[in-house]
Amino acid sequence: MSASQSVRRTTGPERLRGRVLNIGEVLGELSTDFPAISASKIRFLEEKGLVTPQRTAAGYRKYSAADVERLRFVLALQRDQYLPLKVIKDYLDAIDRGERPESLPGGMSLAPRVVSDQLAGELAARSHARTLTFNELVKESGASTELVHSLVSYGLITSAEENYDEHALKVAKACVQLEAHGIEPRHLRPFRAAADRELGLVERVVAPVVASRRDVASKARAAETAREISDLCLSLHSALVHGQIARMEG
Repeated sequence: MSASQSVRRTTGPERLRGRVLNIGEVLGELSTDFPAISASKIRFLEEKGLVTPQRTAAGYRKYSAADVERLRFVLALQRDQYLPLKVIKDYLDAIDRGERPESLPGGMSLAPRVVSDQLAGELAARSHARTLTFNELVKESGASTELVHSLVSYGLITSAEENYDEHALKVAKACVQLEAHGIEPRHLRPFRAAADRELGLVERVVAPVVASRRDVASKARAAETAREISDLCLSLHSALVHGQIARMEG
């Protein structure tokens, strides 16, 4: 981070205090940290209820310093934590109601504000931890090298140029615990096949959205819909399995 960026982040609220910005000026405030940000993306976030700027008599949006802080908070969590917008919105809605929600998924407990050096470092650290070498994956997950090699060979985890992401880490951690119950990677191949089928279902649902319009807002809407469907599929799977377990107890 450059010195100018540090000053910009820590003095942003004071510099913007009392000002009213149009959407072009908001883009200017956010573009350094989020180069891909666009007016379409901001309007999409407004459509989802993540930010509610005031309007002029002519209908033009007016963004306050608090609106800019809120957008920066949402974008940082979406980019660095991969959180669905619904989760972020529920968290923000709770704060707006005067509640003090304990934490976001992943244990983060934050309030919307301009991304300070401390928060930027925390988010960056979490983001960087999601890219692991093979040896780092072994160490972080507690898995043996043999187990990780098996997970790779059965397609349960994949790498990009010998680097592994946070999802590979989660898979490896889960498989370490399953291994303690005698469940080996070869037994888990149906999970890979089921995940692929679920992805195919999700892609079929969102494909018309992506095909009809290729602007940033449409892509963001498609990605958010995909996350929502995936979460619903996971809830369905969990309910079905737990229902069968409950019958075992009866």
